[in-house]
Amino acid sequence: MNSTSPPIELPEPHAAGSISDCAGSRAAQFSQITFLLLCLGHFAIDISSSSLSGLQPVLRDRMGISLTEAGLLGGLFVFSSSLLQPIYGWLSDRFSTRHFTVLSPIFASAAVALFQFAPGFYGLLPLVFLAGVGIAAFHPQGTAMAVRGVSSNRGRLMAIFISSGTLGFAVGPSFFAALVTYFGFESLVWSIVPGLVISALLFVYLPAEKSGHHADARSNDWGPIRRVWKPITILFTLVFLRSTIQVTYAQMLPLYLNVERGLSLVAGNYLVSAYLICGAMGGFLGGTLADRFGGRQVILASMLGTVPFMLLFFLTTGWLSALGLCIGGLVLLFTIPVNVLMAQDLVPEQSATVSSLMMGFAWGAAGLIFVPATGWLSDLFSLQTAMMLLLIFPILGVFVTLMLPRTIEAQRRM
Repeated sequence: MNSTSPPIELPEPHAAGSISDCAGSRAAQFSQITFLLLCLGHFAIDISSSSLSGLQPVLRDRMGISLTEAGLLGGLFVFSSSLLQPIYGWLSDRFSTRHFTVLSPIFASAAVALFQFAPGFYGLLPLVFLAGVGIAAFHPQGTAMAVRGVSSNRGRLMAIFISSGTLGFAVGPSFFAALVTYFGFESLVWSIVPGLVISALLFVYLPAEKSGHHADARSNDWGPIRRVWKPITILFTLVFLRSTIQVTYAQMLPLYLNVERGLSLVAGNYLVSAYLICGAMGGFLGGTLADRFGGRQVILASMLGTVPFMLLFFLTTGWLSALGLCIGGLVLLFTIPVNVLMAQDLVPEQSATVSSLMMGFAWGAAGLIFVPATGWLSDLFSLQTAMMLLLIFPILGVFVTLMLPRTIEAQRRM
């Protein structure tokens, strides 16, 4: 990080619901605590987000799940954890409550802990769906609160928040793999602990939303979004194209490394975690670069750079293959905070709703289609063939990015 960069300006106290006449220094500290709590909540909720992918190999062995069924489970998980996010985004913009943020970590982790009691594929379906509901409820409100009231360095601040979730998503596969490998599948019940602890902290310390902050006519008015439908559609398409790889690889890499590369459950998930940690670093780096060079340039660099490194992963072995996967993950996730912030800047009055469209709905739409499709193609051909075919989408993303104007003002005039 450049030592000459200006300091991050955190939200003013009123954005987090603090008392308006607090002293300035106390207010700054309060805002920092609120932001830290939201980052911890994002970390915890995304540990649960990676539970299914980390457990797929052991679920396949214990319950005889086929690759097609594994893809269907992944698609259902993406549907409930992502496609439902706009509903919670709208509710968050409509009502003044912190319950979505506070209760989500414990709800999601409890559903994951119950996986061990599922009798088979059909018993897993409702539990996977409920875990996804808990995940979906957190993201729109948490994302909107994270940068509410921030006037400068928003890309860096959003990158920190996004990266905290990506880091939880990275830790998750290794956490679940180590838990069930070293302590038995029955120990999955202990996976509830992170969600329980974080929900307790959020309940005690996260300030309530200011009464009436969202409950106004604008929350029911889709006019602001309709007025910028062209740039919003381009941004949504870019997120969709990136997410075809992001969500499918997150769900299927543990199986791929176990089935086609012959890695153990633990070793495979360690590599998946390294890939996702690099993705978290990429999100932070992308947000910082966007503050300096602009979001459009960062998106273009991500789309151009992803394919060669992912091909290096698939077409080589050993440390060179692992290096390609990790750098590919870093470059691929440059764009997560960039897309969200660009959408929020276009529609600031409905930040939770547009955040859910960029982070949830686009991710979910891509996953709902391509996770099951990848599982089906893998049964017909191979996991490697099916996963390599997805690399066509960043190439398409280059051409879509060129349709995006360079500035927010130009995007609003589209």
